[in-house]
Amino acid sequence: MSESRTSTRPRRASAAMESVRQVLARPLASYQLVLGLTAILLGLGLIMVLSASSVFALRTYGDSFYIVTRQVIFAGLGVVGFLIVLRMPMDKLRMLIRPVLLIVVVLIVLTFTPLGLEVNGNRNWLPLFGGFNLQPSELAKLVLVLWIADLYDRRHKYLGTPRYILTPMLPVAGAVSAMVVAQDDLGTALVLFAVIVGMLWVAGLPARYMWFLGLAIGVVSVFFVATAPHRVTRMLSFLDPTADPEGAGHQSIKAMMAFARGGFGGVGLGQSRQKWGALPEAHNDFILAVIGEELGLAGTLVLLALFVMLGFVGFRIAMRARDRFARYTAAGITIWLLSQAIINVGMVVGLLPVIGIPLPLISYGGSSLLATLVGLGFLAKCATTEPGAARALATSRRRKAAV
Repeated sequence: MSESRTSTRPRRASAAMESVRQVLARPLASYQLVLGLTAILLGLGLIMVLSASSVFALRTYGDSFYIVTRQVIFAGLGVVGFLIVLRMPMDKLRMLIRPVLLIVVVLIVLTFTPLGLEVNGNRNWLPLFGGFNLQPSELAKLVLVLWIADLYDRRHKYLGTPRYILTPMLPVAGAVSAMVVAQDDLGTALVLFAVIVGMLWVAGLPARYMWFLGLAIGVVSVFFVATAPHRVTRMLSFLDPTADPEGAGHQSIKAMMAFARGGFGGVGLGQSRQKWGALPEAHNDFILAVIGEELGLAGTLVLLALFVMLGFVGFRIAMRARDRFARYTAAGITIWLLSQAIINVGMVVGLLPVIGIPLPLISYGGSSLLATLVGLGFLAKCATTEPGAARALATSRRRKAAV
């Protein structure tokens, strides 16, 4: 009896793998996966922002739904941007890249004027209306990816020469990153560094150049950490959070307590204790700790699996897309989102120093959510350039219109 059960397991596993292969072989598989993963992560993010922010919002604004309402507004704008990108022709979208890059650079420059707002030590915000603020550096992540993808597509024939890979990409992207560092936002700058290195790798920059660039970025990062007292404090706290449990090590310790209390199954949605003021930025940079407490290790692993699936789909699109611009764009967006997620997760679980950076689609932050949703719209758009995808999508739309 045991032998028969054992023999059926490989068959079931083989059948499951074959089912997965059949699903992925469909022309619209990547497109539908991007849509599905975006919807799941966005929905989970809104639920967790409500749970993690309700107490803070009630104490600060007298309304438990104040923060999640603002997040829903930006989510709505992001979904509209997502749909606009899907509907617009690719060539018209590309015509907007350079003007939008210029606009984003101007907005970043404006943060250094009296118009700029300083939040949590970072001067990277501009006031809008109704109490809303805009963080231009979040938009810079997406725009830089699109500009680099457009640049590399236009000079594709010359990318065998390192000079054409590095210029003008490195000076322009480096200048934008430098302005973000000047805003005292090293976390966002690290994501931009990851995008720069990733796109150079995708373009085929020789290994010796990649090693040199990686070393240069490492030296620059160490310099900016060493020259800022608060960053030195964070680094020392990372090495030993218990040395200053009520100061620099406070967030890391409280995050670990949240994970420990959550255990495997969690204490239940809405039942976190750390969100009652013990854990700063519970609805923002450290929302993963609240997820770990309320949904447990099981819920945390599901969330991480969703990001892994998104990374898989993104690189799959980059490899299968017929359009070169779509290949570079898909690779760049995937590198951006994965690197940001890895940095945030590493920070919250204590594998990296505390750096102010949101978890894509999950953390509170309107500018980040808006940029991420529009970026995922571009990723879905790139998926339509896979073999047979455009025809299958057109057929599907005609059938829906007929019904």
